[in-house]
Amino acid sequence: MKHILLAEDDLDFGNILKQYLEISGYKITWAKDGKEALELFKKDAYNICVFDVMMPKMDGFTLAEHIIEINPEMPFIFLTARKLKEDKIKGLKLGADDYVVKPFEAEELVLRLNNILKRTEKASNQLQETEKLQIGNYNLDSKRLELTCGDYKKQLTQKEGELITFLFNHKNQLLKREDILNAVWKNDDFFSGRSMDVFISRLRKYFKLDTSIRIESIRNVGLEFKVG
Repeated sequence: MKHILLAEDDLDFGNILKQYLEISGYKITWAKDGKEALELFKKDAYNICVFDVMMPKMDGFTLAEHIIEINPEMPFIFLTARKLKEDKIKGLKLGADDYVVKPFEAEELVLRLNNILKRTEKASNQLQETEKLQIGNYNLDSKRLELTCGDYKKQLTQKEGELITFLFNHKNQLLKREDILNAVWKNDDFFSGRSMDVFISRLRKYFKLDTSIRIESIRNVGLEFKVG
């Protein structure tokens, strides 16, 4: 049974959502504010988190930042009543796996949760099968999710590791954006596209110690991961 940490301050909505998720086969721990959610996260193990953005004591974005510090691999979804583009971009930069605008059907949320968990488990299995890759002067340990180059060591998130592995397996090839998105994010919508842009910017920084490694963008087409 997958364990979800739900942070939602609306008591009526939170109670209904909790009951529906439990009926759908999930174990739910429900926090009524961000501060309570953080304390609960420290005390137990979870498979995924669902955070309302606007909460007392600690908002969903701040809560997510603390969660990432504790466990960078934890997938999470934001719930919000606001449709502001700035909110979506902020969530993307934090590494959110999805962003659901209220009102929404509870069945839709369940489908999104199922898809994220399946994707996370599949990515984890694929990375462990690959284990170690040499990328220029870098070494990727996909089991430990570590990228090293001499004395430099970077602890990766699971999605970063999956993206690097996919790019390296298709090195020196022109890759369409939609192909990368469908392979790593499992869809090619606007939300995932912006998330990919954030991740690519991070990877360029990670690989800056080896000038033979470049991630080149081809406008309106895609990317090329050049090695050597």
